[in-house]
Amino acid sequence: MKGMTLEAMAKACHGQLIGANSIQYLNAQGIVTDSRKVKDGYVFAALRGERTDGHNFIAQVFESGALAVISEQRLDISRPYILVESSKQAIKDLAAFYLSGLNLKVTGISGSVGKTSTKEMIASVLSQKFKVHRTEGNFNNEIGLPLTIFKIRDEHQAAVLEMGISEPGEMHRLASISRPDIAVITNIGLAHLKTLHSREGILKAKTEMFDHLKDHAAVILNGDDDMLSTIAQVQGKEPVFYGIGTEKPRTAVYNSKTLYASDIESLGLKGIRLVIHTPEGDFHTRIPIPGRHNIYNALAAAAVGRQLGLTNEEIKAGIEHARTIDGRTNLIESRGMTIIDDCYNANPVSMKASIDVLSTADGRTVAVLGDMGDLGENERSLHYDVGVHLASKKIDVLFCAGTLIQETARAAVQQNPDCEVHVFASRDEMLKELLPFLREGDSVLIKASHFMEFHEVVEEIITM
Repeated sequence: MKGMTLEAMAKACHGQLIGANSIQYLNAQGIVTDSRKVKDGYVFAALRGERTDGHNFIAQVFESGALAVISEQRLDISRPYILVESSKQAIKDLAAFYLSGLNLKVTGISGSVGKTSTKEMIASVLSQKFKVHRTEGNFNNEIGLPLTIFKIRDEHQAAVLEMGISEPGEMHRLASISRPDIAVITNIGLAHLKTLHSREGILKAKTEMFDHLKDHAAVILNGDDDMLSTIAQVQGKEPVFYGIGTEKPRTAVYNSKTLYASDIESLGLKGIRLVIHTPEGDFHTRIPIPGRHNIYNALAAAAVGRQLGLTNEEIKAGIEHARTIDGRTNLIESRGMTIIDDCYNANPVSMKASIDVLSTADGRTVAVLGDMGDLGENERSLHYDVGVHLASKKIDVLFCAGTLIQETARAAVQQNPDCEVHVFASRDEMLKELLPFLREGDSVLIKASHFMEFHEVVEEIITM
């Protein structure tokens, strides 16, 4: 970690360096908050959590080779440490300091739905030309973002950083760390309504990113989103809009989409063929991941690629080599069944999109759904709407586990009596009936909010 001496770190996080003696000029090799990940030369930041206190592991991390620790309390030790008021704030300050000293282009991604899949698509495209570092998994919050940044090394030429928020002001804190050269917002949907209250509140919170962009930054927005399309300028520049076709929402204020898709052909679970139109010319390509929403991911990736000088041939190759990750429309072939593992998280928009994917599958279609969280006062009606959508797609079987998801089941029965519906109070009760019910040839969607822990449903099906 170039430039991260103990002395420089203490100054960057407004801390007091104690006990460093002659090693204050040594560079840290890494910064972690998990004591199990400490290696020789690493700095361990002791965080206080709901279940554990990192300060209890300070002796252990020094035995593992830690160079120093960051602590909120004075320590009776002879080893070096940086005393701070808040370890959480310290790692944010250190991440901003470290990133500012690196010579690479930063793409910041936010949005209600599709952040992670868009991040993976952008990284795939940029990797055709650059050495790319991207957010791993879902490390996109005020702890995850700094930990992601600490893993950037000198050889990296581009970083793709995902930023997820759940309350007003949080994007200010994240974007002030990442300072993007390129800002991408995928959509304004129906997530975190309990704290952001409305789509207008979500738009305001997401666009806090614009206050922390680097000079001459590019802003890339989904032009088919009725709220994002109302943004006329950011820092005196018009955003780059992308979308499907050339038509625009009634609320749109821009002249046209810089990039758009046409000639779209669904290949079922094998992906999508399409033509992408750019100012540099048009090209045919195939997205190897199913779901119409992935068209938007590919367009966003193409827009970022253009900003960083990639050719259409390089963009096409990146799209065609894109892959998803566990829990994100990940297709698993097991025991003659196709499992659509989309269990990481859920909100009404992403739930409907996943049902759309399932509806394109072969064989008997089985949706295994759980509660969606953090939807505010309209949570029951939003679950009901998902059931209406599922019925319209003629899904054959619905298994539900949870409380709110019973509204989805009620709507499915009312709107499509041919849909076979099974409702359970808990995930474990559902599994007892689900596992013997499934058969060879089924296509099975697994989706719920993260707290439902439906990854265990995926594991049980694979190992049954």
